[in-house]
Amino acid sequence: MKNVKCQISNIKCQGGQALVTLLVFTIVAITITSAAVIIIFTNSIGTSKLEQGTNAYYSAESGAENALLRLLRDPNYTGETLAVDNANVVISVDNTGGTYTITSDATLDNFSKSVEVTATFANNIFTITSWKEVFL
Repeated sequence: MKNVKCQISNIKCQGGQALVTLLVFTIVAITITSAAVIIIFTNSIGTSKLEQGTNAYYSAESGAENALLRLLRDPNYTGETLAVDNANVVISVDNTGGTYTITSDATLDNFSKSVEVTATFANNIFTITSWKEVFL
């Protein structure tokens, strides 16, 4: 008698298979969604760190440019500490026989970037001979 009922009404014979199938698909969907959220979160953090490093580099460049302008106005300029945006920039100038070495160190959060510029000043002509990022 039971077989006749199962053939007439298939739903009663399955007895929970739909629930198990639903649970499997739900677990798979949650796993995929969680993985996507973790990837997006990791990429967001990486992008933020890249931007902070880039901003620190640009702050160091700003310090070097500031030092060049100051040297044009005052050849005895030796450096200073500046606040550029949220970065702290320390500028130092070393003068050896008309060759100036400008070092600009910028610190922003946990990032430090340094730019070194070498320039000469002769016959009222200021010439930049080298401009490079220095890795600490």
